[in-house]
Amino acid sequence: MIYFLIIAVLIILDQITKYFAVNYLKGNESKVLIDKFLELTYVENRGAAFGILQGRSVFFIIITITVCSFIVYYMLKNYHTTSTLMKLSLSFVVAGAIGNLIDRIIREYVVDFIFVRFWGYYDFPVFNVADICVVIGAVLIMLIVIFDKDAGKK
Repeated sequence: MIYFLIIAVLIILDQITKYFAVNYLKGNESKVLIDKFLELTYVENRGAAFGILQGRSVFFIIITITVCSFIVYYMLKNYHTTSTLMKLSLSFVVAGAIGNLIDRIIREYVVDFIFVRFWGYYDFPVFNVADICVVIGAVLIMLIVIFDKDAGKK
């Protein structure tokens, strides 16, 4: 199934970018890509989104494995009745969750490195490729549920 290949590619992309973050950003100053907007900076996140629930790695590992298992089960069970966009959306969520799960298991923290400052004033929390995947997947799922009367069914 193409969706499991997409999941694998996104996880690999996430882990490669985190490898470079660890090897080239850790212990160094931030790399400014776009002045007052985009920087690469190394952060170790021991919590969840935006650093909440610090130090709860075991909890996040259990929740992630459980949620990903249910999503994959749903995708397999409903493969022929679920829309392409819904399967793609779920694939993004699973890939992002597994990308951060790998960090939690191997490092006991998640590597974040993308820092965005909106309009030069608002500092958005540092994030990574896995976080981008989860957000894209979640937003697509919300749009499908809101605008598709069949909620992702073919």
